Amino acid sequence: MSPLSLTLATWDHDRVMALHDGRVTVPGVTLDSHIHPTSKLFPWAVQDAKFDITEMSVSSYVLQLSRGGSDYTAIPAFVSRAFRHSGFFARAGSGIKSPADFAGRRIGVPEYQMTAALWMRGILADEYGVACDDIHWRTGALDEGVRRERLELALPEGMVVEPITEGDTLQDMLLRGEIDGLLAPKPPQAFLDGNPDLVRLIPDFEAAEQAYHRSTGFFPIMHLIGIRKSVAEDHPDLPRALYDGFVAARDIAMARLRSVWLGNANRMTLPWLNAAMERTLDSMGPDYWSYGCTANMAEIAAICRYSLDQHLSAGPVAPETLFHPSVLDT
Repeated sequence: MSPLSLTLATWDHDRVMALHDGRVTVPGVTLDSHIHPTSKLFPWAVQDAKFDITEMSVSSYVLQLSRGGSDYTAIPAFVSRAFRHSGFFARAGSGIKSPADFAGRRIGVPEYQMTAALWMRGILADEYGVACDDIHWRTGALDEGVRRERLELALPEGMVVEPITEGDTLQDMLLRGEIDGLLAPKPPQAFLDGNPDLVRLIPDFEAAEQAYHRSTGFFPIMHLIGIRKSVAEDHPDLPRALYDGFVAARDIAMARLRSVWLGNANRMTLPWLNAAMERTLDSMGPDYWSYGCTANMAEIAAICRYSLDQHLSAGPVAPETLFHPSVLDT
């Protein structure tokens, strides 16, 4: 029997590249590799279902499931994770000293439904007592280009999520005093350029994120892997085989990182790699980038709760429904 040919699309994370370059293979499957930034992949996933296997935004996926379904079913290969305490910014002189001061303010975010924002609003609610309804939201490009919601929102009456004028940016509006703060998935360019009018609200974000991990056990899941439902239905053993392939690819990347860390000469262009690795292992243990349902189901449940509380989900989504039945025991 000829191999099953499937398209695979992700961004170039080190933990997926062994599948793209053939170091890891999936039995009976030939992968047609596509590498694209998530700014392209995510709209394709929710609007066109362009690829057989694709990296997906977990927030968008939960939102689609709550509205009746997605073209994909997922496996718990969490190819992107990121702590988010570093992303709270304010304007100097605004009177905002802490994320708790965001209540009643005008706060910018690139997309209301994006996963980074889902997590930051969850942190606002759980750690600072600020509900999403307490904020006047403005959405649009962070510091360049144009940004729009990839999925239509259905918000309750009285909640304000207002797009900015195309061609403007949230960074510039913050500097002009037209908004008061930002939920930023990356540092705004003006902050990187040293503009003193942009202030990071949690300067020692690494310590805050370590404390958050100790308290919750969470390393925020950003993206997972979707398999086209029709393909999974025709090949019910495929989701588990693909999951095993993503685990093997991750393990290769982590072994490579360990060898660079412990090497006699630093092959990575990062002066304090040793310190970063030692702090990571001390704080999170050796399985710091975990895949699978068992170790991560509490975190997935939090994502589903945040989606409902933040008026994204049309109704409750049970965390186990995100995944193909064959991988629920992972």
